[in-house]
Amino acid sequence: MTPWFSFAISCLALLISGVTAWLTFFRKGMLLMTQPTVVFFGPDGTKFDSSKNKIYLRTLLYSTAKRGQVLESLHVSLQRNESKQNFNIWVYGDKGNLKRGSGLFVPQEGIVFDHHFLLPADGANFNFLSGTYILVVFATLVGSKTAHKLATINLSIKETQAAQLVEPNTGIYFDWGPDQQSYYSHIDRRPESDQNIEKLIEIMTSKAAGPDR
Repeated sequence: MTPWFSFAISCLALLISGVTAWLTFFRKGMLLMTQPTVVFFGPDGTKFDSSKNKIYLRTLLYSTAKRGQVLESLHVSLQRNESKQNFNIWVYGDKGNLKRGSGLFVPQEGIVFDHHFLLPADGANFNFLSGTYILVVFATLVGSKTAHKLATINLSIKETQAAQLVEPNTGIYFDWGPDQQSYYSHIDRRPESDQNIEKLIEIMTSKAAGPDR
């Protein structure tokens, strides 16, 4: 084996090691999300603010880099014709274990959560009228001063559906159909009995916990 050949092999090994290290430890990559399997427009059923409408979706967030991404916040913007509204209060987790969004590490393999986007407490409610909507999901990473767009979702509400949405405890679900690459909507009304049961559980839990000491 000639010295030049050995030198070339060493250089190639060093190059491969450098590329591997860059892909594994140094490449920043991007934060991405999958197509949400479900989107919901309607009243908030969580403990945070049940008096106003919210937007809910379920998706997988993932990083294109091995080192992962540190997400500082999420918010959504909803536009219908000239009307535009930001839902900037972010709550995530699974049913019964919701947390106020205040930072989240997203690994390369991804994480799946329910994401709830609420209106500001001091703002007016937002009514879902008939028409075509553009829902944009924005993410802000730690160290970044600007939010970047994660997804743009086109949805529509029919006039008959909008008429039902003015009723109490009524919302609309958009379910993703992968075969047609579009969303299918349906109205959902939460029974009054469900809310009464939840309120009763909260009261009983508060009594069992006793007064603060």
